[in-house]
Amino acid sequence: MKLYTKPGACSTADHIALEWTGTEYQAEVMTPESLKSPAYLRINPSGAVPALVDGDFVLTQNAAIMGYIADTHPGAGLAGNGSARQRAEATRWLAFVNADLHPAFLPLFAPALFAAPDGAPDALRQATLGRIRRLLESADRQLQGKQWLAGFRSFADPYFYMTLRWAGAMGVDLAGLDNIEAFRRRMEADPGVQAVLRAEGLD
Repeated sequence: MKLYTKPGACSTADHIALEWTGTEYQAEVMTPESLKSPAYLRINPSGAVPALVDGDFVLTQNAAIMGYIADTHPGAGLAGNGSARQRAEATRWLAFVNADLHPAFLPLFAPALFAAPDGAPDALRQATLGRIRRLLESADRQLQGKQWLAGFRSFADPYFYMTLRWAGAMGVDLAGLDNIEAFRRRMEADPGVQAVLRAEGLD
């Protein structure tokens, strides 16, 4: 199994999930140049990460890759204990990060793609920061009394962790989100997370 990843992108979450399986895998850290190379475009014509290659099977899209890693490594428990209810709970929080939280950052990552109200880019930025803060408050409430988003360590947690790194870099107000801060510290103390951050040059 080989993962194509880019440092600090959402693909780093897949890298952490693979590390958590405790099995052998390959990870190729991509650059802006290698993402556009003919060899990689044959794997993923969009020139984006993540991409996962398992034999003759090529898979893209973060949420799909997370599910595939969990299903091919059930002993890692990344989708819970095998019950439909725990898998649904893990998938609920993966969907929250993938469909709500991650897209909320897009006006910060690529502001030119969005029309600012009244032509004021600062208004767009402030509205975006506020939306991200509200989503994080929801996650903070979910983490009350829990170590992990789903109540057990799952494939939602690495992805959520990456959005917290983005939030810190983009100036999102994280004050008072004590449950999230405790989660962030747990993630950064995790040997698997530390190994991935070193491998991608993010430590």
